[in-house]
Amino acid sequence: MNNLETLKRLYNEYTKKFLPKIFISILFSLLVAGSTSAIAWLLDPAIKKIFIEKDQSLMFIIPIAIIIAFFLKGASLYLAKTILIKVAFEVTKILQYQVVKSLINSDNETINKKHSGKLISHITYDIQLITNLVSNTILNLTKDLLTLIGLVGVMFYQNWRLAIFAIIMIPLASYAAKSLGKRIGKVSTQAQEKSGILTSYLLEIFKNHKIIKIFQKEKYEFNRAEKLIDDLKDRATKIQTVLVRSTPIMETLTGIMIAGLIYYSGKLIVDGMLGINNFFSFLAAMMLAYQPVRTLATANMGISLGLSAARRILPIIDDKSSIREKENSKKLNLTKGDINFKNVSFKYNDSNSEEVLKKVNLNIQGGEMTALVGHSGAGKSTLLNLIPRFYDCNSGDVEVDNQSIYNLKIDSLRSNISLVNQDITLFDDTIRNNIAYANLDATEQEIINVAKYSFCDEFIENLPNKFDTLIGENGVRLSGGQKQRLSIARAMLKKSKIILLDEATSSLDSETESKIQEAIKNLIKGRTTLVIAHRLSTIVNSKNIYVLNHGSIVGQGTHDELLKSSDIYRNFYEKQIRRD
Repeated sequence: MNNLETLKRLYNEYTKKFLPKIFISILFSLLVAGSTSAIAWLLDPAIKKIFIEKDQSLMFIIPIAIIIAFFLKGASLYLAKTILIKVAFEVTKILQYQVVKSLINSDNETINKKHSGKLISHITYDIQLITNLVSNTILNLTKDLLTLIGLVGVMFYQNWRLAIFAIIMIPLASYAAKSLGKRIGKVSTQAQEKSGILTSYLLEIFKNHKIIKIFQKEKYEFNRAEKLIDDLKDRATKIQTVLVRSTPIMETLTGIMIAGLIYYSGKLIVDGMLGINNFFSFLAAMMLAYQPVRTLATANMGISLGLSAARRILPIIDDKSSIREKENSKKLNLTKGDINFKNVSFKYNDSNSEEVLKKVNLNIQGGEMTALVGHSGAGKSTLLNLIPRFYDCNSGDVEVDNQSIYNLKIDSLRSNISLVNQDITLFDDTIRNNIAYANLDATEQEIINVAKYSFCDEFIENLPNKFDTLIGENGVRLSGGQKQRLSIARAMLKKSKIILLDEATSSLDSETESKIQEAIKNLIKGRTTLVIAHRLSTIVNSKNIYVLNHGSIVGQGTHDELLKSSDIYRNFYEKQIRRD
């Protein structure tokens, strides 16, 4: 996407709807320009009438007029900025919402590839630059351009020869700043990347604080942090260095302009072609034009920063999930709840990766519990994740009650599925809200019931605020077993007909595990259940157990049957017997 295309999109999607407010801001900018020009022009009659002709009648009128002009300038500028500040916040809101919406709608594989620190940097740093482009830059360009036009008009009114001389300097200043704008866009991108890396590192510090302490790696992390901060400092320094490069250029050009002006105007005064009053009025106009010229000359930098940020963030907004439903997709007609895998193969979107699943055929009987067993990396979790379409298989088909999941509405499919993950996800919220996340319309009694059936009530009663207790980020104030029980309670509340359990009791002690098993029996009764477990004690009663190895089904049967027919299953069982 080139600069013109980016600007068109920013206008059509983020600026166009605010045109009435922007237009009002431009009107106030016009008042700023008019009042500024009036200030310069008023010096002509002030000097001529008061100081040269000693006309006392204007002694009070002109100073009052100057005060009024300055007041109008300040008030108009305030109103123009206030309006565009509101526009800026609206644009920021839209951009942030679109980024968050895109992330929520992204498929799992896309999310796994995202760099969390960079994403946070996009939402803060980049959006601010874009907002500045569509708000402050608009204000500055309109205000300063109109002001410059008005002041140039005053200059021509006072002496056209001096005006032409002054105008010659403007393109020179603009050209000097243009090259700096290209450089700053590149440096800004590098700074954003470094900022994202630092943010990601800080998130890791929060997450892995205990690991750092137990392995005594404080000094190591200090050094890592120092390097990351130094890298960010270097990039930030480069940005500021590029920005201030315009200062000596602009100051030098200003000095040349003033020196030339004094020389040339001196000759005109000596030749009787320029009056003292005209000179001072012209000088005031030129000095007042200094800031607009400087702003306009460096506007390219702000535009470059904003466009660079837009080219980083717009692809995130445009990122579409690869998990899509067909136009003619239908609602799931769930009857028995049978799930069938037919020659399913799958690999992650990495050209170097191998197939995780290889032509898997698997039948999960409706209303019954089916278990998956295998070494880590065998493909168990991947197989489970295909059912709610967290991923799509590369070949083959997955059917629910003889309906291909790829012909179904995704919401209809997922509304009938509950999931308890090995990696428990909880929110920085209350116990009640974490359970109710599965069903926001659930009654208080329903929440209490699932807490009881999952044995959450045992620890909830000991918490200071019971169900209203805040559990901290990802349940940091709870034990592993308590978090697992909360996740099971949440799954219970959804009352889905299909239950997916991925190491559902992995974080529980033996006593709690036995209680949870009783709760799970109630949960899965009459429901289609697929269980992944390394602890075979949780699945010995399953009517159908599949053994996976390197992405293929290598065994099937009951617990007793697999002890006789599957070496892998038997080895799993014997190791656990010895360990227990």
